[in-house]
Amino acid sequence: MRSAEVTPQGDRIRWVELPGAEPARVYVHGLGAASGPYFTEVALHPLLAGRRSLLVDLLGHGLSDRPVDFAYTLEEHADTLATALRAADAPAAEFVAHSMGGSVAIVLADRHPELVSRLVLVDANLDPLTPARGAVGSRGIAAYTEEEFLAGGWAEVRERAGAHWWSTMRLAGREALHRSAVQLVRGTRPTMRETLTRLRVPRAYLYPAADGPLPGAEALTAAGVSVVAVPDCGHNVMLDNPRGFAEATAAALT
Repeated sequence: MRSAEVTPQGDRIRWVELPGAEPARVYVHGLGAASGPYFTEVALHPLLAGRRSLLVDLLGHGLSDRPVDFAYTLEEHADTLATALRAADAPAAEFVAHSMGGSVAIVLADRHPELVSRLVLVDANLDPLTPARGAVGSRGIAAYTEEEFLAGGWAEVRERAGAHWWSTMRLAGREALHRSAVQLVRGTRPTMRETLTRLRVPRAYLYPAADGPLPGAEALTAAGVSVVAVPDCGHNVMLDNPRGFAEATAAALT
């Protein structure tokens, strides 16, 4: 396991690194997740193996530190990730980023373009959302105030999340989980979608075919984003259909 200090207070981002050819490939998890459990199998798939791969845990998640004095905005996630990648000597990396991690990767590509050569976004958040008490995911978490969430709302979220998601969500700092969710549903200005359309690196967007047509797909395609429906999966594409994910990702990275 590798790590780097990413805040003035000495907080560290940690990652698992698989050796291989350059340029590096960076895998970034979603809200309440961790990159090791979500990406190890596919990073080692024959279609994707052989590349130096960094399976990074964002600040507040997984094996990384969980500071309580950090705002966990998408911009701050992107900037601390940039600091870690510079420490890892991983310029012009290829990014494979899921859900919230995809939003962070978009912001990273916009703010630190020298660090990103390609983007493969996996069912990433592109638009602001409306918080909704009782919903699963970021909308449900963001519906609580931070005080409500810390006082017991997290236990309600645990029941809705289910055992699989909770297995990694429980590793996240509770302040980090709530603030990340709030910032994710708030989004950015311009929106993540708008930023994605004006990036100039090769970009692909993978999503579950079962969800039906992707809203706004025509505009993304017109902007040069390859939009790919992956069969036999839900939101966690890489876990539900590892082979289909590897095939779609390898094609996007070619």
